Amino acid sequence: MSHTRSLVDDAEDTDDVSPRRPSRESFSKVRVRFDSDGEECVGWLYRPDRPENPPVVVMAPGFGAERTFGYPLVAERLAEHGYAVLLFDYRHFGDSEGEPRNLVSPSRQVADWREAVAAARDFDDVDGSTVVLWGYSFAGGHALSVAAEDPRISAVVAIAPFVDGRAALKSNGIKYSLKAVALGLRDKLQSLVLGPYTVPIVGDPDEFAVINEPGAKAGVFDLVPTGSDWDNECPARSLLALPGYRPATTAEDIRCPTLLVGGTDDDVVSLSTIESVADSVPDVTYLRLQSDHFGYIDDQFEECLSHQLAFLDANL
Repeated sequence: MSHTRSLVDDAEDTDDVSPRRPSRESFSKVRVRFDSDGEECVGWLYRPDRPENPPVVVMAPGFGAERTFGYPLVAERLAEHGYAVLLFDYRHFGDSEGEPRNLVSPSRQVADWREAVAAARDFDDVDGSTVVLWGYSFAGGHALSVAAEDPRISAVVAIAPFVDGRAALKSNGIKYSLKAVALGLRDKLQSLVLGPYTVPIVGDPDEFAVINEPGAKAGVFDLVPTGSDWDNECPARSLLALPGYRPATTAEDIRCPTLLVGGTDDDVVSLSTIESVADSVPDVTYLRLQSDHFGYIDDQFEECLSHQLAFLDANL
């Protein structure tokens, strides 16, 4: 397993010039690479200008997203506050390797998280013994899954975490479920000869998409940076893995302090599923915000971030 890093600051960034972004004088950013099952994952490592050996937060995108989709703002604000951050793309996404593109495989993505944690523990000039997992939406479920199997994780921040694929599929109704299975099987067969059969990642409520709750399409597209070559599609086989992906079932094994944040107006991730996890995690701080699924990185960003920083400062 190899963990490499560039020797100069990475100038690549989003076009977001929001006043919410801190001065680059408060942190540095370098491109990093690490291996995951023989393929390369690429990310950025943010280092604050103080302290000398900061705790490190591992962070990755939500369902079908890339690391440029609003996540740099979170990483920069954490770095400004004194935390190192490893923000990476899963295999099949962004700058990372892996074919077909945009394949969402929970098992592969969790494996990428494991390797990212291993890389974070090996980086110079960070406190590799203090690793925090930060995840939003689908990545929040991954953070909980990894923490449940790794007792050395120091803390978890899970924002609107996807915790029960079976419950999510059931809420979409039987017609959606049957179509999802049919298209997933079509993709698996077609990919043997013609390449993948894809479905939209996000769509409007009258469209078939992996995520088609009200406001989801606009919410995601608002995060895609100008000039991105991201495609709003993924191989349909991605749908087949969702019912069996249930981070909620292992939440009771998490032994580190855990912050769970849910939104009262969230149509994408049910508040009741998050509350069920909050009842299972032994050392949990549970926060309900009046927010939809995208308010955490929009209207409710500052409030949500302040709670995250207070939680981390109190538990690390």
